[in-house]
Amino acid sequence: MTEAMRKTASTARRAAAEGIVMLENKNGALPLKRREKVAIFGRAQIDYNAGGTGSGGSVNTEYQTDILSALENSGVSLNKELADFYRDWVLKNPVSEGGGMWASRPLFQEEPELDDDFVKKTAETSDTAIVVIGRSSGEEQDSFFGKGGWLLTDTELNTLRAVRAYFKKVIVLLNVPAVIDTSRAEALEIDALLYIWQGGQEGGEAVADVLCGVSPSGRLTDTIARSYQDYPSAAGYDEGNKIYYKEDIFVGYRYFETFCPEKVLYPFGFGLSYTEFKISCRSAVIAGGEIKLNAAVKNTGAAVGKEVVQVYAEPPECALPRPKLTLIEFAKTRSLRPGEEQELEIKFPLSRLSYYDDRNLCYKADKGTYRLILAKNVRDRSAVVRFELYKDEIFRRCRSLAAPREPFSRLCGFDENGPLFEPAPIRKTALRRENPPAEIKRPGRKKFMIKDVREGVVSVNEFVAPLSDKELACLCRGEGMNSRRVRPGTGTAFGGVSRGLRGLGVPVAAGTDGPSGLRFDNGDKATLVPIGTMLACSWNKKLVFDIYRRIGGEMRENDVDLLLGPGFNIHRNPLCGRNFEYFSEDPYVSGVIAASALNGLRTKHVCGTLKHIAANNREKDRKTSDSIISERALREIYLKPLEYAMELSKPEAIMTAYNAVNGEMCGSNYEMLTGIIRGEFGFKGMIMTDWWAGLGSASAPSKRDTAAMLRAGCDIYMVQKSPKANSGADNTLAALKNGSLTRGELQQAAKNILRLLLKLPCVERGK
Repeated sequence: MTEAMRKTASTARRAAAEGIVMLENKNGALPLKRREKVAIFGRAQIDYNAGGTGSGGSVNTEYQTDILSALENSGVSLNKELADFYRDWVLKNPVSEGGGMWASRPLFQEEPELDDDFVKKTAETSDTAIVVIGRSSGEEQDSFFGKGGWLLTDTELNTLRAVRAYFKKVIVLLNVPAVIDTSRAEALEIDALLYIWQGGQEGGEAVADVLCGVSPSGRLTDTIARSYQDYPSAAGYDEGNKIYYKEDIFVGYRYFETFCPEKVLYPFGFGLSYTEFKISCRSAVIAGGEIKLNAAVKNTGAAVGKEVVQVYAEPPECALPRPKLTLIEFAKTRSLRPGEEQELEIKFPLSRLSYYDDRNLCYKADKGTYRLILAKNVRDRSAVVRFELYKDEIFRRCRSLAAPREPFSRLCGFDENGPLFEPAPIRKTALRRENPPAEIKRPGRKKFMIKDVREGVVSVNEFVAPLSDKELACLCRGEGMNSRRVRPGTGTAFGGVSRGLRGLGVPVAAGTDGPSGLRFDNGDKATLVPIGTMLACSWNKKLVFDIYRRIGGEMRENDVDLLLGPGFNIHRNPLCGRNFEYFSEDPYVSGVIAASALNGLRTKHVCGTLKHIAANNREKDRKTSDSIISERALREIYLKPLEYAMELSKPEAIMTAYNAVNGEMCGSNYEMLTGIIRGEFGFKGMIMTDWWAGLGSASAPSKRDTAAMLRAGCDIYMVQKSPKANSGADNTLAALKNGSLTRGELQQAAKNILRLLLKLPCVERGK
């Protein structure tokens, strides 16, 4: 185990502990008391689910901790007979890994059937029962509404009923990648309930830390509804190839708090601690287009702990329907001793109060009385600041871009008969190739070396100008997977992927998965860190920064330049198989956590790749599905995390999604990529496709239509076996010849790729 891996593991343990969310703790059930006799049920105490499957989680680790061993090492008095029973049962009934693709591992594993007499006898020598319930999910495998997916299995329910009947105290740990049915905890009167998520290779130790006294400070980044059917995206979620985003901007708490708060079991931002806190507002100043709040947080309980101050905006009645509350900022305290107080300065631009008016095509805040709520969660109102906008504020005017082509209805309100819908505005005309980049003319046939660019002798434009069409096309193809040009086991090589390009000194960069640690296909080891949801549930920007700084250290140690992550798609529906990679149902949380990750990587002079742009919210038919979504929802919810990341981090690379948005595959969606992301957001970096993605129209996507990709402002196709030989038979050169692609567009993509290469460690390795 390398020094970089040791540092990552240590930080990962802290992050996993801080991301655990405690939802119930009746009568001080936790932390565990000294000499308390504990019996642990559930195979996940041993077969701990450390991460999801697929590119976002399949990291080869040196070791993996489990809950049972960690508690034993912590000195907890465990029921040895029950522990031996589970060890023997797991040995005889090993984990099913499935077969074929990496996501084929079953969502749940078989559990032993326990009769009442067995549980009753166990309770005779133990005070407390801990039941660990496990789930998995991953790339190409969504969860499902049924037993073993969203619902508990009959065996899990029988175990819970039995331990509730015979044990004085019952603690349930949910070792899951995403929210599952939590209503049973209420029905069975569980004493303590914790989402322990999937904490990476140190997750077992982190669970023991929290159970034994480290005060939990995780807070939910998703709303937990009373039933799956209560989520507005539930109806028709996994049906059909066209996915209609009828709930529009009303995702998660935006929906529940506005229309049906009674359907919420645990609200967004909620989480308990072993202590109590009081939040107050000392001052509020609005000046120069910025709002500054001074929040005071005091530990009023008897244990050390951390608190999160969440700031929500409650707008006045507006021209268009708006959510009742919107998160606009948050901050987390340091560890506070009993009686200790900390002041936090929280500031944000006034533009955070705005919404997108897709009738008048602008971001605006309507006049009226606004309330800023300093809270512990979306239901809390610890402190309220009121202020008045005396006129409508227009923050940015826009053109209609990436709007739907076909009519559909979107949610706009509720009345006594139920939900109300209105037609979503559809596009009037399509924007195509507006002011394409001009060709950089060749002043001569002389070619330059990349070191000439690094040393300031020539510009990137001058370097690109004399490159041939074939060289430019080659530069816009990634090679992989497991290219021999870079470190073995990585996901792609890009840059100098031909002898001619390398002859000019163009370096070869290595990129690999993923958000939860470095994934090497050749079996080489790296550190598996907590899943994205768990990191976000820490609400700790600095801690996420530290985790990715450590991952950056492992990248440098392994000659990896570009991390294919973090993932930051919105949790639109709890059944999405890749929710574990992503952060939240909320765009601001998603954008802030992603920016913290990118900033951490940057300290090691490596880069991350934000993915997947955009509306990639289902694994079923992910390569052919079409997300039909209003322009307002696209801008306010699904592209908003990228806009926040642009504000807070200035990302250098993004990856497009497999799906289409409003009829255009994401990798060739001109209005979204060039119109919004490059045009309005000002993104200057490299855009890549996902691996072997379809391009062009959603009705007839093609992996060969790289001309559509380049016209749209996406720079590099991932991946081909041989970029120089054009093994993917793409149409770049043919499109240049027939005029459907310009040399200027191809040159622009090459420049974006080269600018990124010049920032990466591969430049030094290529000397």
